Amino acid sequence: MQFGLLYETQRPYQGTDIDWNALYKETLEQCELADQVGFDNLWFVEHHFLTGFSGSPSQDAIFGALSRVTKQIRIGYGVCILPYHHPVRVAERVALVDQLTDGRVEFGTGRSNAYEQIGLGVDPRNTRSLWEESISMLPQIWQSEEFSWEGEHWNVPTRRVLPKPFQKPHPRMYLACTQTESFRLAAERGIGVLSSASYATAVLAEHVKVYRDALTNANPVGAFINEFWGNNVHAYCGPDNDEARELAALSMKTFFGPDKPYIAGRINAYEELLEAWGGVPDHLQADFGRWLRQSDEAHKAQAEQSGISLDAGPGAARAAIAQLDANTLADRGVIIAGDPDSCARAVQMYEDIGVDQVIMIMQTETIPHEKVMESIELFGKEVIPRFRPAPANGGANG
Repeated sequence: MQFGLLYETQRPYQGTDIDWNALYKETLEQCELADQVGFDNLWFVEHHFLTGFSGSPSQDAIFGALSRVTKQIRIGYGVCILPYHHPVRVAERVALVDQLTDGRVEFGTGRSNAYEQIGLGVDPRNTRSLWEESISMLPQIWQSEEFSWEGEHWNVPTRRVLPKPFQKPHPRMYLACTQTESFRLAAERGIGVLSSASYATAVLAEHVKVYRDALTNANPVGAFINEFWGNNVHAYCGPDNDEARELAALSMKTFFGPDKPYIAGRINAYEELLEAWGGVPDHLQADFGRWLRQSDEAHKAQAEQSGISLDAGPGAARAAIAQLDANTLADRGVIIAGDPDSCARAVQMYEDIGVDQVIMIMQTETIPHEKVMESIELFGKEVIPRFRPAPANGGANG
């Protein structure tokens, strides 16, 4: 099992009053510590216009800094939004970072959401074909002395595109996935998965199987098939098991709040989220199970009789999610949280279903910098070593 950290670059804020300078300095400090205590990867998103949710519009800039303050940890685009960029520029930038880091780059890709796409003048209806064309071009650019292309969206006359990546033939490529269709698409293209949804491990197991099975018919866009599955998961490791679980649960529920980009505008978003998190637990069935099995009109009537209004949102599913306790979420693997023993048990659940890396979200708007640093250090010292092979000599010196 490998261990990564995912950064939206968040911090507590009031309105639009964000201390950007402190945010980036804190982020670099956290990343430097993660490198020192044995984490495998750092992943940074690309988001635009999401005030208060994400301060990561330019991964290349922070990667330049990380190339100087880290030594071993791999640095990942998690992800680069291909429809926003000319593929030649993407190839150049990724190759340059790969050179600066002596070949530590992982290259994740995605298409983002309509809110950001429209803001950048990109027609959401074109993003699938833009992604398809770009992901086909990039490995050819990296492997060609001279490159040319005639396609639907881009035409490139014969040119030498420099530099080339440090890694040969090219960095590993991934697709950000949230649904079964995306998992199959990644497998068909022979690229890895960065699963950006939250799941109970019992639910996630089937998605991993779908991907692994589909890989048998892969037609890779690159020089090789990347079979790697990384899974996003909110996490917090602390000495007090109950406190750590509560911190992680609050962090995740805030992350998926009704005004957040992974929820806003999605029909039945909370119904889907509740299903992904393992459904209504037994101790909440009396309150919510019946509503979720009825029609919208019927469960609205039931709610009104109980004095609860469901008119303002997705109704019972959203209410049930609010009532999901931290222990249930941790025991299902929806969060990796608690003391080191609890975190290790959750990690084992992911390893057992074939996940290659847990990509943990520790820095969020509800968890301050000092707490993130404590979590990174404790996880690195007490959890990661349990999943590393013992030295061949049993640890003896000499």
